[in-house]
Amino acid sequence: MLAKRRGSTPFDPRLDEWTPARSIELMDKNGVRATVVSVSTPGIWFGNADEAARLARTANEFAAGMARDYPGRFGFFAALALPNVDASLREIEYAFDTLKADGIGLLSSYDGRYLGDPAFAPVFDEMQRRRTIVHVHPAEPQCCTNVVPNVPMGVAEFGFDTTRAVTNLLYSGTLKRCPDVRFILSHGGGTVPFLAGRIAQRSAVTAVAADTQGRMAELKKLYFDTSSVTNASALASLLKLVPATQVMFGSDYPNATARALVDSLAELRQLVQSGDITNRQLQSIESDTAVALFPRLRG
Repeated sequence: MLAKRRGSTPFDPRLDEWTPARSIELMDKNGVRATVVSVSTPGIWFGNADEAARLARTANEFAAGMARDYPGRFGFFAALALPNVDASLREIEYAFDTLKADGIGLLSSYDGRYLGDPAFAPVFDEMQRRRTIVHVHPAEPQCCTNVVPNVPMGVAEFGFDTTRAVTNLLYSGTLKRCPDVRFILSHGGGTVPFLAGRIAQRSAVTAVAADTQGRMAELKKLYFDTSSVTNASALASLLKLVPATQVMFGSDYPNATARALVDSLAELRQLVQSGDITNRQLQSIESDTAVALFPRLRG
């Protein structure tokens, strides 16, 4: 959820079962003008290419219907049928030219391959041609299941998988090759802000052993949402990497509860009161960054 906020009213626990109407009710109760929806983890790839293509089309037409039925309240990131490249290219064309999508929603990896994989290059080249906004949400990594027993995947591995995806996009040259693709990373980019200097440093791999400053510049072009990172320490690290004009509110709703949405909005306000962020930064996070990227959702 990318929010334009206008105030706050008490939490309503009935809204945790998601429907478009209940989402609108939750938004209205908490001053959220508009939201951009996407298909989150586990996505639509379950090993069958035809099924993935069908699910992508179904999800995208449903989201486009929401945008049509609730004008100005919903935008959407279109789902793709990756790792099926040909079906994904067809869906990009349909999503933008027919459904008028606001961007593309991707997971950090597909079938064990991260986004900078050479096989996915045609998809990113087409998104570069269209100057696409791409929202990236972590997937459950095949490499790292149950690394720490009894700890949910979302506690640590989701953040690490976003970082793996960004590092892969950087070192594969995809970020440099696609300068007009605007990437929005969920959950504050995982561990990217904290590890940015290390990621940008000289690599032991000869082919990518140069230009630390250039790699840091690529990282500083990224956008981030605030889902799970509205606490002072996480947001401080993020705002050292990029300005607030590249940070926007994200809720993770309904994966995160309606209560979490309300709490995160309140937490941002508390950070202003404590001096951790300024009112101007809060305005960028709550509305201005999203409005600049998605002007059709301007209130």
